[in-house]
Amino acid sequence: MKHRFIVTAIAAGVALTMSASSPSFGQDTAKIGILMGFTGPIESLTVGIAAGARIALTEVNDSGKLTGGLTLQSVDADTTCVDAAAATASADRLINEEGVAAIVGALCSGSTIASANNVAIPNGVVMVSPASTSPAITGLDDNGLIFRTAPSDARQGQVLAGVLSSKGITNVAVTYTNNDYGKGFADAFSGAFENVGGTVTLSAGHEEGKADYSAEVAALSATGAEHLVVLGYLDGAGRGVIEESIKSGAFSSFSGGDGMIGASIVEALGDGIEGMIGTQPGGENAGASMFGAIAEQNGLDINGPFQGESYDAAALIALAIQAGGSADRASIAANLESVANAPGEIILPGELAKALDILASGGEVNYEGASSVELNDAGEPPGNFLELVVKDGAWTTVGTH
Repeated sequence: MKHRFIVTAIAAGVALTMSASSPSFGQDTAKIGILMGFTGPIESLTVGIAAGARIALTEVNDSGKLTGGLTLQSVDADTTCVDAAAATASADRLINEEGVAAIVGALCSGSTIASANNVAIPNGVVMVSPASTSPAITGLDDNGLIFRTAPSDARQGQVLAGVLSSKGITNVAVTYTNNDYGKGFADAFSGAFENVGGTVTLSAGHEEGKADYSAEVAALSATGAEHLVVLGYLDGAGRGVIEESIKSGAFSSFSGGDGMIGASIVEALGDGIEGMIGTQPGGENAGASMFGAIAEQNGLDINGPFQGESYDAAALIALAIQAGGSADRASIAANLESVANAPGEIILPGELAKALDILASGGEVNYEGASSVELNDAGEPPGNFLELVVKDGAWTTVGTH
């Protein structure tokens, strides 16, 4: 990312108007973009992820402590997850029409890469993705503007490989959604699995939106693999591949990454995926527990990944505004990493008012939040992961890594 040496004039010359730029100190409202796949192959997950961000923004607003009496207003925009043109157009609307100060999102990695390169970076706008995990994001030449609270799949691939190996699974076929997320995850997993002595008989991409996946399943099954690793989307082709595998009897043993974790796939496939193994970013710690309680208080059912990471993304933006005394885009970019990392008082979910007070008095905060945030030089966390299994018709956490 060429990341953390922030240029101080990112937004120099940009007019401080609500229609064309970010709000500055003294205005009443700062808009925060929520750029996510509200339609498409992860739409069932997006509902909860977007809600996580809104909970943080509401917590800040309810405190009344944000600099200059600012209120944060969320503005939604849809990427469809898999359409780079749609992601770019939505980001352009948020930045150049709505005048957002910063963006929570995108979710799908290709959407983040497209909207960052085409719109956010040229306009000096911070994006904090709670869910984009492609290793390709690490290498973006981003001028210190692109962050994420979800860790890279370079690490998740290693975790999933280790989980399968520990269960005596040694011979697998891999199917992945043919985009930045799927390809990066598949490469990371395959290399790690072979390093621990496993065999990948075939690693093949699948396209979203097809009506039939029988040809893909036949090719995977013909390799003689005993287990199918599905690195795709639970409301899209990933589910379609598993459904065809069950129907044809090609596979009965499955695993997947974060894009496959959620209630909708269990509701759709039922007993056919009992025992399915999954991994997703997350941990079992004080911050995660506190976010769980806050989510429950706000009527949010945590039944999928990245909800806590989304709360954290929105919280970091709000704290960066407070640290700089402004919702100016360049100020947010210059202050976001400092509120995320040590030194400073540790801040967990539900403690945003306390953090705002500390920053207002000139102190420092170390925001850890729900996902143990700690940003490296690439603006991303090393990450913790949960191991899950479908048990008695529901995803159940069985370990941490």
